[in-house]
Amino acid sequence: MGNISYVSLSYASALERSLDATAHNLSNASTAGYKAFRPVFETVDAEAETVGGDAISYVQDRGSYLDATQGAIMPTGNPLDLAVSGNGWFGFEVDGEQAYGRNGRLVVDVNGRLTTASGHALMDAGGAPIILPNDVGQDITIAPDGTISGPDGAVLGRVGLYDIQADALMHPIGQGLYISPLGVEAAQPAENSRVAQGFVESSNVEPVIEMTRMIDIQRAYENSLRLIGEEDDLTKQAIQRLGRV
Repeated sequence: MGNISYVSLSYASALERSLDATAHNLSNASTAGYKAFRPVFETVDAEAETVGGDAISYVQDRGSYLDATQGAIMPTGNPLDLAVSGNGWFGFEVDGEQAYGRNGRLVVDVNGRLTTASGHALMDAGGAPIILPNDVGQDITIAPDGTISGPDGAVLGRVGLYDIQADALMHPIGQGLYISPLGVEAAQPAENSRVAQGFVESSNVEPVIEMTRMIDIQRAYENSLRLIGEEDDLTKQAIQRLGRV
């Protein structure tokens, strides 16, 4: 292959991963608390390679980042549905480790713990699971600062809200949960965030924008493959003409 094919192939590979990320975002457009992932690419100049005096540049994959932009806060009327207003994150216990998420659709399990539908316990401000008394059930009130009160006004705990350093670098582990590559040391109390009871945060994916992005990616991908085919045809024609000479 010639230089054009290598450049087009690097571009096509980047577009393919971008298409996968866009498709994954679209499939989670209705998932509460979901945060879109965006791939990151960089132009890299090839050393000592030029075409007509111009340097040849390739596309290099530099990973991805989490778009932590807040989604719309939607009312549900369910006292166990919680949303975060601000840049804070809920903490959840996953296999003995602490993970983070923005999906506040909760239930009370048989042990009185506030958990996700998948059974991951919601953490309090001290990093321990929140356990409600047996006679309380769903009859609780949660203040904007996360304080949980029973029907008699007694304080039962406090929902933990965490401010994650470099949250754009967090890795998804499924079910709307993420872990920080910097460890639990990167999590600090979120002072400027509030809890909204009876609300959930929608996905921050805009379906129309993602669909438009997907169409643009598909067109660019087709163009890059067409360039590879055209260079291949030109090479074949050159070989045939040289053979006749």
